[in-house]
This record gives sequence, C-alpha cells and structure tokens, in this order.
Amino acid sequence: MEPLLEVRNLKKYFEVREGMFKKSRQYVKAVDGVDFTIAPGETFGLVGESGCGKSTVGRLILRLIEATEGEVLFNGTDICSMNKQELLHTRKNLQIVFQDPYGSLNPRMTAAQIISEPMLKHKLVSRDQVKQETERLLSIVGLNKADGSKYPHEFSGGQRQRIVVARALSLNPKLIVCDEPVSALDVSIQAQVLNLLKQLQNDFGIAYLFIAHGMAVVQHISHRIGVMYLGKLVEVAESDQLFNNSFHPYTKALMSAIPIPDPEIEEQRQQIPVVGEMPNPISPPSGCRFHPRCPFAKPICSSEEPVLRTIEGIHQVACHFAGNI
Repeated sequence: MEPLLEVRNLKKYFEVREGMFKKSRQYVKAVDGVDFTIAPGETFGLVGESGCGKSTVGRLILRLIEATEGEVLFNGTDICSMNKQELLHTRKNLQIVFQDPYGSLNPRMTAAQIISEPMLKHKLVSRDQVKQETERLLSIVGLNKADGSKYPHEFSGGQRQRIVVARALSLNPKLIVCDEPVSALDVSIQAQVLNLLKQLQNDFGIAYLFIAHGMAVVQHISHRIGVMYLGKLVEVAESDQLFNNSFHPYTKALMSAIPIPDPEIEEQRQQIPVVGEMPNPISPPSGCRFHPRCPFAKPICSSEEPVLRTIEGIHQVACHFAGNI
C-alpha cells in the first residue's frame, strides 16, 4: 500500500545563543534525521523518554514549526515546501489532539462553537447545517446534544479530550497527530479515550501518529512502533514483534521497566539498568548516542554511529550488535 505520510531525513535544530552579548551560537538537535512512513488507516506509535524529540516530530509534520532539513510527504506532496494557500488546503486532512485538553480549548467558547469553528473556517458546511453537524459529532464522541452549550470548565478531563477529538473530526481528516492525548487523564478515562480512537479508526479509516511515553498505552493502540532516543529512531517494528522480540538495548530497557501484574514473574524478572541522564542534545555523544548509558557498549559504539537497518521482515534497528545481545 502506498504510504499516506512519508517522513524523510527530518531534522530540527533550535538555535541557542550564549555569552554576555549572545554572540555564541549553538544548536539543540531536537530531531536529527528521522525516517518513517504511515499507511492509510494505520496507527504508528512514537515512544521515548521526555526530551527525545517525539513531540517535535509531530509539530514538524503539521508544520506548526518549520523544519531545518528534510521532507514530509503527504500523499506524495512535500508539506515543507507548500505556500500558505496550499498548506491551508492540506490542513483539512491533518489534525492534532494535544496533551492538555483544557489548554487547547478556548475557555470563552462553548463546546458547539469550538467544534463548529473549523467547519465554518474551511466552508465545509453552511451556517444552516452547522448545528446539525455539530450535534452529530458530539454524539460520535459520546457526548450529549445538551453538552454543546457548556463551556470547557464545565467538563471533566476525559470529556474535554472528547471535545478536542470532535473538533479534529469536524474536517474529516485522513491523519490525526495524537500528542500524548491520555497522559493527563486517569487510567479508567485513558481506556475510554483509547477505545474511542480505535473505534473512530475502524469507522472512518483515520491514520494516527500516536506519541506517548507509556509503552503499554502505545502497544494497545499501535500497529507499528518507533522508539526514539535523543532525536533519532533506534528501533521500528510491528507492535507485537517489538514487545516479543526487541533488539536494541534501549528498547529492552524500556520493556523491562514495564510492571507485570504477577508477583512471582515480577520477582524473577531481571531488569536491564540504564544509568545516568540523557546527554545534552547540544553536544550529543559520538558514535551511538546511547552508548554512555548502555550496559552492552563496546569500543566501536563510541566511534561509529550505527545506521537504522532491517534485520527481520520490516523490523529495523540501529545497533551494531542487534541480535547478539
């Protein structure tokens, strides 16, 4: 199947000025050469610890921030080179669900006004039809018609996130970037929102880029998963394959940190330690970026950077010793 979205060598460097007169220039390499694809109707999970660059990737795809280098091809057209009118037209097919639902909603607008605003902006419906369409969207995400007259502060966290999802759906998008959409919610509410997203995918064929740092959450919703570390992808595989047979030491460490609800298995299980903090993205380590924290590092790891290579089917990993750990 032809990919809906294709990311090629995507980079984003943020300039940092230092010194008394701010003349010294340095660059935070937030995203440093990322490649992946998303097929129509697929969920691609992007996971990693805080500061690895996964949220920046989501914003680059939507061109909320400008890329330093690389291409983001949506249906074969590079979003990074579009003019203002082309980007506005493409934005109908690319939406986002932010981490904090309350912070992404206008507190002075009702739920109905929030949901209907994109439809009116892009002239998808007439003003006579907008009320009916808004009520339909509220029903799809599990809210009542009467909820349309309420303001964001009158809803719970899970209900606010449902409003954000309804707003994203109002433009019939082909891809939704979900930037940690359930991390601010209670566990029971997380399950409701995740099941809602899966149901919407089945009903409308929407593709997701699902960004999170919880491995269990990503496994539940994703078809394929990419693991990021310090601005780079270190492993990409199908969800079940990644959890059953991961190859990169960083992925193995993330997997070993997931608690198992069985005291006997949890007691016998051996965790893979990851020592120290993530290195400074202004001056990342030479060679493999994970080698200062890797318990399996060899001399070659500090001098030669591993490339993301395919080892089994579509399983990709950036490690010199993949399969031998």
